[in-house]
Amino acid sequence: MFGAIPLLIVPFVLYNLGLLGIFGSGDDPWASEVFSFSMMSGGVFSMTLGDLMVLLGLIFLFLEMAKSARTTNASIMDHLLSTLVFVAFLVEFLLVKGAAHSVFFTLMVIALFDVLAGFAVSMRSASRDINLN
Repeated sequence: MFGAIPLLIVPFVLYNLGLLGIFGSGDDPWASEVFSFSMMSGGVFSMTLGDLMVLLGLIFLFLEMAKSARTTNASIMDHLLSTLVFVAFLVEFLLVKGAAHSVFFTLMVIALFDVLAGFAVSMRSASRDINLN
């Protein structure tokens, strides 16, 4: 049951919680620095909340690609729900002022890649499951 839930719903929900002010108030909560440290080269590496959201989205995309290689009945529901998550990203991007941000756009493109690659991988793996007797 829970295997059919698309993991990219997590960044979507976290972004919307950020719009509500959970991660701090201000004009752009995604520009706030989460951590930074000095490198041996003398440079300073810093991670913003927006960078962390994109990294989380990429990690979940990898896990979704691993899930899409399954050939079970739950994979069909997973693809359908992944498509709905992408549609939710797209509608919010077009209609919500706070979603007009590069972090949200990047998460939306990650969701699009999840839908396209999920269908491509599952169709490829399904073609290998066909037995001709």
